[in-house]
Amino acid sequence: MDITYVGASDLASAIRAGQTSPTEVLEVTIDRIEKRNPSLNAIVYKGYEEARQAARGADESLARGDAVGPLHGVPVIMKDLFDFKPGWPATFGGIPAMKDFTVDGYCVWAERMEAAGAIIVGKGNSPAMGYRGTCDNYLFGATNNPFDVTRNTGGSSGGSAASVADGLVSIAEGSDGGGSIRIPSAWCGTYGFQPSPSRVPTVMRPNAFAGVSPFLYEGPITRNVADAALAMQVLAGDHPGDPFALRDEPDFVSVTDGLISGWKIAYSPDLGVYPVSAAVRKVVDEAVHVFEECGAEVTEVDIDLDLDQRELADLWCRLIMPLSLDAFANLKQQGLDIMGEHRNDLPPEFLRWYDHVAEMSVMDYYNDNSKRTQVFDSLQKVLGDHRLLVSPTLACMPPTNETTGETRGPSVIDGVEVDPVIGWCMTYFTNLTGHPAASVPAGLSDGMPVGMQIIGRRHADVDVLRASAAFEQARPWSHIYQIPAGRSLE
Repeated sequence: MDITYVGASDLASAIRAGQTSPTEVLEVTIDRIEKRNPSLNAIVYKGYEEARQAARGADESLARGDAVGPLHGVPVIMKDLFDFKPGWPATFGGIPAMKDFTVDGYCVWAERMEAAGAIIVGKGNSPAMGYRGTCDNYLFGATNNPFDVTRNTGGSSGGSAASVADGLVSIAEGSDGGGSIRIPSAWCGTYGFQPSPSRVPTVMRPNAFAGVSPFLYEGPITRNVADAALAMQVLAGDHPGDPFALRDEPDFVSVTDGLISGWKIAYSPDLGVYPVSAAVRKVVDEAVHVFEECGAEVTEVDIDLDLDQRELADLWCRLIMPLSLDAFANLKQQGLDIMGEHRNDLPPEFLRWYDHVAEMSVMDYYNDNSKRTQVFDSLQKVLGDHRLLVSPTLACMPPTNETTGETRGPSVIDGVEVDPVIGWCMTYFTNLTGHPAASVPAGLSDGMPVGMQIIGRRHADVDVLRASAAFEQARPWSHIYQIPAGRSLE
């Protein structure tokens, strides 16, 4: 069977029915990666031999009539950031000094995907330490957007989103500290689901409590909502290594019925602080009214914040940096002094904030969390009266890639200066607050995807999935993948 652009749910069903086999599917996947990845630079490590061994084992399980997992034989991609599989390189986002670094252990995403029968074929590109909204680094370079290979995918899960949009795999790992699931999904036309904090457990050591300031997330990047729901069914659940892991077990698959009649939905075109490009605003202004066709009530709202977007971008940069300080301190104990002899392996904006945060006081940290509380209160106020809050995912269209490892977003939007690292990303609010969110493909502008962000109430992951499914059913987006599918590979 032709598995190109077949979703994970359908592919798993076909494998279980004997219409194809894990080995056949994997070889088609490898062939497609070899033909298409050179123009994308999306997959930066290929674990083909281990994948072939896993596929043969999957074939044998089916032949014996064993009970198999819901993703048995389905190829997937994991991310090259803080995401581990024994023996595989972990470059923490293309840091040259770490090109041969490995971790003898699994991250939760890889462990649970393989337990469900999925076959991990490689790792997707990411920026160094995930510290920018674009996907570029000094070791591997930029990842190219499947809709226009001169432009960026967005980050930090850029390799994952490009792999899904280009039909290399149907599910890829996204991790999200400031929007890294949703940002590349917006620019690559994929569906990116960011669940509630610790819905997918975050197991961090030596500091088990590091993933809450800001909130860090793991979630799926797919081409449809059903596959994301299936992935969440596999990934979610309690874990003894995460002190905040959620113990309830929602039925994610059943909520893709898309029933949202009577829901009250708030729409903010700028989240109160962002300059938004006219191209993005036009697409999302039109797309949000699709929810009215589904029986919901949509009301435009103001987000009440005293902080401007530059202050908020700086706030995020300060709050996320201690994770890197901690990581590099641990690496130094292992004999790898990144911030000493390898300091120039990191981009200048990272170094600036690293040095700044290293000198901050405890009271500076508490003051920043007071500012963070303002963002939380502003979203809670809106979501007290509305089931969902909808906005553009990003404030701009994707930039042209650089060849130096230094691709950034715009520094000016609609005449207003923004931080080119993160200031155009309308995503990190939920990393400050802990609300679940998703980016759905809202439409195209000059042939490039535009994302619409759906934010739910605290722990209401199923609301976000259900509204996403409603939008997909009313305005299916599968046709947009004809654009990357038809691009020249020369």
